[in-house]
This record gives sequence, C-alpha cells and structure tokens, in this order.
Amino acid sequence: MTSYGITGHINLTPDTVPLVDRAVRDLLARGAQEELVGYSCLAAGADAIFAHAVLDLGGRLVALLPSADYGETKVGPDYRAGFEDLIARADEVRVMPFRRASEDAYAAANDALLAAVDVVFAVWDGRPGGARGGTAEVVAKARAAGTRVHVVWPPGAARG
Repeated sequence: MTSYGITGHINLTPDTVPLVDRAVRDLLARGAQEELVGYSCLAAGADAIFAHAVLDLGGRLVALLPSADYGETKVGPDYRAGFEDLIARADEVRVMPFRRASEDAYAAANDALLAAVDVVFAVWDGRPGGARGGTAEVVAKARAAGTRVHVVWPPGAARG
C-alpha cells in the first residue's frame, strides 16, 4: 500500500481547478497499484480536489483536521456543504489537539500528514511561503525527510 497526502493552495482560479483535478487523478491512477489511501486536511482548493479524487478512485480518505473549531471557523459558506460531504465520506477523521485553528494547529496537522504518507502531492506555484504550516514549509519538510514530492502545477494554472 502506498499512502498519499496533499498540500496546496486554497485560492486556485476557477480555470485552474479542472487542470489540477486532472493532474492529481492521473498521478493517483498511475501510482496506486494497491489499496489507495489519501490524507487531507480538507481545506478548500487543493485539499478538496485531492480528497474527491481519492474517493472517486475507490480509495480511503483520512481527514486530518487542524483543530476542533476548524469546520466552524475556517470553512466558508461557499465550501461548507462540500466540506461536510467529505467529512461524512472519510473513513477516518482525526482532529489535532487544538481547540482553535492557528499556525501551530496547521503545522501539527501537516506534521501528522507527513508522518503518515509515502508520497506528497503539492499543488504549489513554487513561491516561498510566509505562513507557518503553509505549502512551501510542508514541501521543504517532506523533502528533508526523504518523502517523495510531486509538485502539481499544470501549464495555465494560477492563483486567484
């Protein structure tokens, strides 16, 4: 079994979503020769695209929520139904030991993801990040640990 995790941008443009979706599905289909297990923090954007792809390909989804209040305080109304659907369809939901969402909570969720996976997909434009627990930090930690990283940024992709 190979386990996969996702890190990536939330603010993808509408035209970028199908590009990323296709790239993620292609990578998962090529790599998953056995049971497919995907780990996601279920943020909007890259995390949600990945989670749907894992489920659509018959895989098991493990949700890693950064904090107890994540769904209530960080999930906007435009993504709420999608988030709740993914929570309901996940095989397992793990909540990090933080009451409130914070950079520490995001970093802990990302560390849990990195500890669990063999491969990280990074929907990332390659720019350095400023926030702790962000995509650039996850990619750097994964690479430092020797975890395989696939950067997914198809031609024409853009952030909103």
